[in-house]
Amino acid sequence: MADQLPNMRPATGGPVQGEPADIAALSFEDALAELDKIVRQLEDGRGKLDEAINAYERGALLKRHCEAKLREAQAKVERIVLNPDGSLGTAPADIG
Repeated sequence: MADQLPNMRPATGGPVQGEPADIAALSFEDALAELDKIVRQLEDGRGKLDEAINAYERGALLKRHCEAKLREAQAKVERIVLNPDGSLGTAPADIG
C-alpha cells in the first residue's frame, strides 16, 4: 500500500506536503534506520494493534521521505560525456 502513495515532493526538493517536521528534518540514513526499526517491530508482531497501525503509517512516511531523498541525489549526479567536437562536458546521469 505504501508503494501507492503519491509523490508529492516538488522537483525543487522541498518538504513533502503533509510530512511531519521531525521526518522532514531527518537525513536519508537516519530515516532509513528508523524505517528498518519499524519494519523489524512489525515483523516481530510486537505491540498492540493501534501501535502497529501508527508504526505502519509512520513507516510509509519514512519510506516516502527516503525515496524523495534518493531522487534528489539522483538529480544531482552527472556523468562525464564526450561532446561531438571532442571536448568533455557533463550530462544528467541515466540512472534508474
